[in-house]
Amino acid sequence: MLLTLPAVLTPAEVAHCREQLAATAWVDGNATSGQVAALAKNNLQIPQDSPTAQSLGGLILDRLGRNPAFLSAALPLRVVPPLFNRYDAGMGFAPHVDNAIRQTPEGRRYRTDLSCTLFLTNPADYDGGELAIEGAFGLQGVKLAAGDMVLYPASSLHRVEPITRGSRWASFFWVQSMVRDDAQRRLLWDLDQAIIAARTDLADDHPSVIGLTATYHNLIRMWSEL
Repeated sequence: MLLTLPAVLTPAEVAHCREQLAATAWVDGNATSGQVAALAKNNLQIPQDSPTAQSLGGLILDRLGRNPAFLSAALPLRVVPPLFNRYDAGMGFAPHVDNAIRQTPEGRRYRTDLSCTLFLTNPADYDGGELAIEGAFGLQGVKLAAGDMVLYPASSLHRVEPITRGSRWASFFWVQSMVRDDAQRRLLWDLDQAIIAARTDLADDHPSVIGLTATYHNLIRMWSEL
């Protein structure tokens, strides 16, 4: 499932992130790449152990922890601390699949079920730079407003198209979900949206609402790994 989450950060929060990132030294993005990805990757990143990355990452995780759509779609068990990258003119990232396991500098390991890209530059400020994701419904190009985020299966083949003008800044990170299977997560998302719709028309104690809610939680009980 590929899902766009609008306004994860407010314009003021985006401006704050950009101000802090602009004042921090960027390094070669291959510092966090696997051997195969390093051959395809050409970008800059903020060191993942820098105070700026940790502070801004905490802001993003706080906002996502209060975002109902993210919680419903991702069913997060753990979230890799957000990283930050930058693509200037001529930079891009050739087709690749993200590593199945990520390890933090502290040695904690995460299974990467979902990939997240939170855009920090408005589309009018750069040309190229689309996040191109290959999924069940073909190739989809994603280029969102600053503050918006895309969530998609980490198993997807994807790339970042070369920048031809300007600079594209973003935060990227991964989610280990309580439900590792993407098809099961999609069914749970659809069911949760049906429950929300039913509650707008029916009372919370209506038998249909109660039945749908019970089914939702019983499926999570069946499929989740903690």
